[in-house]
Amino acid sequence: MKFLDWYLKIGAVSALIGASMEVFMIHTGFYGKVTVLESEKRAWESTPEAQAIRDALNPWRERDDAARKSSCRTFERNPNLGKLQKALASLEAIKFP
Repeated sequence: MKFLDWYLKIGAVSALIGASMEVFMIHTGFYGKVTVLESEKRAWESTPEAQAIRDALNPWRERDDAARKSSCRTFERNPNLGKLQKALASLEAIKFP
């Protein structure tokens, strides 16, 4: 390979930079802080308040509820399905050269 030495140099420098970043994070206590923050986040997400907020902010909750009740009838209730079928029919009517 013509540029093998160049690729080896790039690989060695990249490995050195990555190792130095890991050493820095270990010495500054980064992993301990992240572990604490993640555990606090998971504990809060499991509370009823967080579930209520998540449900209230979900724009698809009505459609999800309808899909849970009757997954095969969801498309029958969709008012846009007729528009979609008409659009597909008009596309099928067009003949391309």
